[in-house]
Amino acid sequence: MDWIHARLTGIIELMTLTLYIIGFLALALCVGGMVFFAIVVAPMVFIHLDEINAGKLIRAMFPWYYLFVIITAIIAAGVYAYQLNYASVALAVTAVGALYSRQILMGKINIARDAMIIGDKDSNHLFDKLHKRSVRINALGLLTAIGAIVYVGIQHLL
Repeated sequence: MDWIHARLTGIIELMTLTLYIIGFLALALCVGGMVFFAIVVAPMVFIHLDEINAGKLIRAMFPWYYLFVIITAIIAAGVYAYQLNYASVALAVTAVGALYSRQILMGKINIARDAMIIGDKDSNHLFDKLHKRSVRINALGLLTAIGAIVYVGIQHLL
C-alpha cells in the first residue's frame, strides 16, 4: 500500500511541476510579446513605413496582438489560480484590459482615426484621448504581468 501512495505522490508532483512550467511559459510569452511589440514592432513600423501604410499594418496587427495577450494571460491565470492567486488576479487584469482594448476601444480608435484622415478636426482630440487610454491600459497590463512574474518567482524561492 505504501508503494501506491508513493507512486501517486510522484505523479501528482510531476503534474504540478508540468502545470507550473506551462503557466510560467505562458506568462513569459505574454510579457515577452507585450514588450517586443511595444519596443520593437510598433516603432519599427512607424520608422520604416509611411503614415498611411504604417496605420494599415498596425490596424491589422492589433487584433492579433490583443488576442495573443488574452490567450497567454488566461492560460497563465488559469494555471496559477489553484495555488498562486495573486498572480492569477494580476493576469486576469492583463487579460481583461486586452479584451476591453480589442473588443471596444480599438473600434472607437479606428473610427476616430478614419474621421481624422478625412479632415474632421474634432476627431483629433477624441483619437488622442482614446489612444492614450489604450496606452495606459496596455502599460497597466504589462505591469501587472511583470508583477505576476515577480510573485511567481518569489513563491518558487520560498
